[in-house]
Amino acid sequence: MSASTQDKTEKATPKREREARKKGQVARSRELSTALVVGVSMIGLLALGHKLAGQGLSLMRESLSFDPRLLEDPTRVIGMLFLRLSDALIAIAPLLGASLLAALISPALIGGWNFSAQAFQPKFSRINPLSGLARMVSANALVELSKSLLKFGVLGAVGWLYIWGHREQLMKLAMLDLGAAIAQSLSLALWCVVWMTGALMVVAMVDAPYQWWKHNKEMRMTKKEVRDEMKESDGRPEVKAKIRQLQQQMSRARMMEKVPSADVVITNPTHYAVAIRYSAGKMRAPIVVAKGAGVIAAAIRELAAQNKVPLVSAPPLARALYRSVELDKEIPSQLYQSVAAVLTYLYQLRAGTLRSSPDFTAPVPGGEPDMDAR
Repeated sequence: MSASTQDKTEKATPKREREARKKGQVARSRELSTALVVGVSMIGLLALGHKLAGQGLSLMRESLSFDPRLLEDPTRVIGMLFLRLSDALIAIAPLLGASLLAALISPALIGGWNFSAQAFQPKFSRINPLSGLARMVSANALVELSKSLLKFGVLGAVGWLYIWGHREQLMKLAMLDLGAAIAQSLSLALWCVVWMTGALMVVAMVDAPYQWWKHNKEMRMTKKEVRDEMKESDGRPEVKAKIRQLQQQMSRARMMEKVPSADVVITNPTHYAVAIRYSAGKMRAPIVVAKGAGVIAAAIRELAAQNKVPLVSAPPLARALYRSVELDKEIPSQLYQSVAAVLTYLYQLRAGTLRSSPDFTAPVPGGEPDMDAR
């Protein structure tokens, strides 16, 4: 079964969610945003309605009154126009500010704020007629159409019920004077919109969880996708093994470069080889510059022989150094005496006071370590 047809049963990983946000794919509910903006606007109208009505009436009266100075200087008309426009903007500024704030807050309620540069990039598939037709007849398009029809039906039903419940007041508007009829009509229209906004809020409360569930469902991954992502994040085993191999080769090469600078190579004599360097007065204790077993030990011995580095066969000491000392680290204090015996042996050889002996044995404190006696 291909990955496209597998059941996506696994929750989206953090990496998948981050990539989706970069592409602008976040949970969004247009109904929630619309309901919040309209609701805040309605609350603002209810709270500031009388003040806005008074300011509007005053502005209309000033705008329709004739100013004789306009006959002397017709260019004053433009200045008056901008003055009235600024007065109107100042009057509705609180309402516009509240609506703008609601529009900015609504995305944070579901999905959070997100800016994606990739979402602004042109996609020619969007203008492809075949792709557009496929989107129009898709299951998602049918769901959105059903939602729109349901929302229209709910809002229409609420509006119709409100008007039907206030039909007597609507019929009496004809018997009122013009000012009272206008005020009564505006009040009825405003409260009708308030009730419809309440219905829109109910629709939004249903749509927001649905959009969240739908987004999470679309973000689900197959088990294979999760495994592949984990491999990409942690590194594929074969790649990691290759990297470790290369690192070991590089470390071994650096280690082998230090063998010619060693003072002595202590051997097992065939299974282990440990290169030691000591500079009197500069080092507190001798350090291990190279060590190895098997093939690496043979390479160390061969390189030491090529560079005339003395080889000393001391099996117990070679095993103890190999097992207990890391590269470029000082030897432990319990091995000072044994290593000192080796160095003394070499100094005596160089001074010509001692004949080379293949049976040299360096003492190891506490006897021979509990190791394989190869």
